[in-house]
Amino acid sequence: MNWKAIAKNYELYLFLLPALAYFLLFHYWPMYGLQIAFKDFLPSRGILDSPWVGFKHFSEFFDSYLFWQLMRNTLELSLYSLAVGFPVPIVLALMMNEVRGARFKKTVQTVTYAPHFISTVVIVSMIVFFLSPQTGLVGQIVAAFGKDPVPFLSSPAWFKTVYVLSGVWQHAGWSSIIYLAALAGIDPQTHEAAVIDGASRFQRILHINIPGIFPTIVILLILDVGNLMAVGFEKVYLMQNPLNLDSSNIIATYVYKRGIQEAQYSFAAAVGLFNSAINFILLLTVNRIARGLKQNSLW
Repeated sequence: MNWKAIAKNYELYLFLLPALAYFLLFHYWPMYGLQIAFKDFLPSRGILDSPWVGFKHFSEFFDSYLFWQLMRNTLELSLYSLAVGFPVPIVLALMMNEVRGARFKKTVQTVTYAPHFISTVVIVSMIVFFLSPQTGLVGQIVAAFGKDPVPFLSSPAWFKTVYVLSGVWQHAGWSSIIYLAALAGIDPQTHEAAVIDGASRFQRILHINIPGIFPTIVILLILDVGNLMAVGFEKVYLMQNPLNLDSSNIIATYVYKRGIQEAQYSFAAAVGLFNSAINFILLLTVNRIARGLKQNSLW
């Protein structure tokens, strides 16, 4: 380590300290508690003095009748969100990049960015307000056409679609910012040369814009696949009810119920660790595939 270089630029390292402290305190230090997944944790005895039980809690989870339901729901919801939610910001960014009217472009950006700043609780309240079969706006429109309102929130068949589409509406605009930044970095002379050669706007999007942002797309895809099993707990839990439980019961909500509501801390830690391990394996796998295909990778 070059201590002279560090001493010379110590101001830069001082700026780094708050971020370093944050990760150490809130991301690395809590890993000390992961050992309770292999223990029968007793709060009265603490983490160190609780008895070791090995893989008992993991075996209990794997043998549970809910295991395959939880895995299926988590994977289906994650893959559905990835398949629908990942391409939409890319398409939105490509479309906004082609808009020439500055005022219209700013208006569209404001409208699409705004939902990102609405809290999850408010989003779910809006979903309930609009989709309620009795009083919801959608139900009233359907009834006006002489049809029976669809019970979106109490139907297992509709739960995943409502969750994914509302998530796209909330986050697509905000997620498109990074693609707009990547598009801004493309050399304008490339487009000028393509125009001189007679390329249409669609051809320039296809052969200049998309290849220009492709490295960014690959990196974000790797990160999204690495979080495939980490379906957002809060929104699913708020939308969950006994009628849609067959479709909405995922690993995150199961961990909350067993760990917090039933105080089975060791079992919940084991399930959470299993979930994180799958995410880690997926991240390594997709990163290796991207590197093998000579594309950008995280490392």
